[in-house]
Amino acid sequence: MTPSASGRLPLTGRTLLMSGGSRGIGLAIALRAARDGANVALLAKTDTPRPRLAGTVHTAAAEIEKAGGKALPIVGDVRDEDDVRQAVEATVEQFGGIDVVVNNASAITLQNPGELPLKRYDLMMDVNVRGTFLLSSLALPHLRASGHAHVLTLSPPLNPDRRWLRDHAPYTVSKYGMTMLTLGIAEEHRGESLSANCLWPATTIATAATASLRGADEAARVSRTPQIMADAAHAVLTRPAGDTTGHCLIDEDVLRGEGVTDFGAYRADPDSDAALRTDIFL
Repeated sequence: MTPSASGRLPLTGRTLLMSGGSRGIGLAIALRAARDGANVALLAKTDTPRPRLAGTVHTAAAEIEKAGGKALPIVGDVRDEDDVRQAVEATVEQFGGIDVVVNNASAITLQNPGELPLKRYDLMMDVNVRGTFLLSSLALPHLRASGHAHVLTLSPPLNPDRRWLRDHAPYTVSKYGMTMLTLGIAEEHRGESLSANCLWPATTIATAATASLRGADEAARVSRTPQIMADAAHAVLTRPAGDTTGHCLIDEDVLRGEGVTDFGAYRADPDSDAALRTDIFL
């Protein structure tokens, strides 16, 4: 595809395979890609509506189609090797290849050893670390065949401040594991037409997860919408492959680099004058 006058490579006709994406940040990223005319395959567990969680992989697919993209909803578990392998194969069969992997699925519980049940620990490690490893690994042969390959993982920079270990060591281990795997892919394939980066929000984002932790009203007052992550992800994914790789990027910094100076439109509660809450790990 020919770059635009700005040097960007639009996602038109490109294929994204994302873990999760039924709602929240993942869905926002998928919809932004769909506006370019991208193909978006979603591997997610949410086949039917849940009482506390809006949206399913099927409703997300319908929104992607409405936004101008082509969608492939895949019901499966990112922890399961067979499910992930079948998702990769189905995506390639449907769209002819894979250009972008978005490691979006994530589990969170902010408890420490002695408090956190083993089942919850295993869930975080399996979804966050194992899921990132599985999806990235199985998609790599197809990414390497693409002339515009990206791996984008929603995980934080490696911050040595030990308060993140004091406050929630198990979750920290799982998220830093996602980051380390992604940076490893970047270094292994440096010099190729394959970029691998991490993206994290500067502030908390109003999602179902933040609402469950702080309450919906409080989360909205001090948070931004998922659209800021979607716009930052789009900016990264439309850069020529290999141009930006091996970085832990922050959404606000990415957009400032794109010339954005007013972030007011991203506030979850536009009437709130409360200070935005800095996200964890920053």
